[in-house]
Amino acid sequence: MELLNDEFYMRLALELAEGAAGQTGINPAVGCVVVKRGRIVGLGAHLRRGEAHAEVHALNMAGSEAAGSTVYVTLEPCSHHGRTPPCSDRLIAENVKRVVVAMSDPNPLVAGTGLKKLREHGIETTVGVLEERAKAVNEPFLKYITAGLPFVTLKTALTLDGRIATHTGHSRWVTGPEAREAVHTLRHRHQAIMVGKETALQDDPELTTRLSVPGLNPVRIVVDSFLQLPEELRIFNGEAPTWILASEQASAEAEERLRKTGAEIIRCGKRKRVDLKAAMKELGKREIGSVLLEGGGALNGAMLQAGLVDKVMLFYAGKIVGSHGAVSAFDFLGPKRMSDAIRLSRISIERYGDDWCVAGYPEPAAAGGEERRE
Repeated sequence: MELLNDEFYMRLALELAEGAAGQTGINPAVGCVVVKRGRIVGLGAHLRRGEAHAEVHALNMAGSEAAGSTVYVTLEPCSHHGRTPPCSDRLIAENVKRVVVAMSDPNPLVAGTGLKKLREHGIETTVGVLEERAKAVNEPFLKYITAGLPFVTLKTALTLDGRIATHTGHSRWVTGPEAREAVHTLRHRHQAIMVGKETALQDDPELTTRLSVPGLNPVRIVVDSFLQLPEELRIFNGEAPTWILASEQASAEAEERLRKTGAEIIRCGKRKRVDLKAAMKELGKREIGSVLLEGGGALNGAMLQAGLVDKVMLFYAGKIVGSHGAVSAFDFLGPKRMSDAIRLSRISIERYGDDWCVAGYPEPAAAGGEERRE
């Protein structure tokens, strides 16, 4: 019976965490529920980096009811002084009876020490309740905190025959309003959005978040090896930061021209094309923990081949446009054998209006082949 109750309250804590996803930067999204005598007395979520954690919000709400309570939290309470005091100390001070945790914190500054401190002060702990769902909520955090690299989600909208535009290059709109709303939610939940030069030129996108309720705009990143983008594009409208990834071979004059738009130029690699692996390392150094890749076929293919894509989300529309000259979602020379194709695991399918999203995770071994890139 206790396990069923634990899962019930942990689901609520996870829903709180999911609701705050995208608001905490490189920090994890965390939810917390405080329960006493079968009654919820406190709820909380981590809402913004540098501000109070989920446990603090929930304990503040619980007040005097926190003493002797059971606390459900989606991530191990922190035990170190960062931008905020340790949550484990607050739980101890409130004299809670039991703490149920979905997953331990992989952050080396925590890594079991929060749970250890609770146990040393006589607080009962349970770990691993709905752990896989908790990991799914914080995929970007887990990648960033262990590798120092952003979690990259490749998203594209395509027809049933794998095309993202017609033979004339027309692409608005491949999918319907429900799928497009879901994509804007993805933008809200990622720290950066990334496209290639050709996508910026042909579509002239704003790359901002446009939801029915206000959302956060990600940093706009464009791969433009020789800094050839015109200043009139909408990505230079000042509504969100714009970063341009360029080769070190791009001219100083071109860099100065684009800097005048307010864009930041980041040089990655000495070759003619941007070194994408170096670019991801640089984004990690700049505390970008999640990237939504909305590239064209060339950039999508290059990122996949380089092993830099962590998750793929393909929004399929029930349309067919034909292959003669139509733009492919993945433009690269793939393997000679089907057995060497890039495989997705943990595949899920979700419907949005008349469209479907197929999501999965590329397996580590990537197929060979020549790459193309802006």
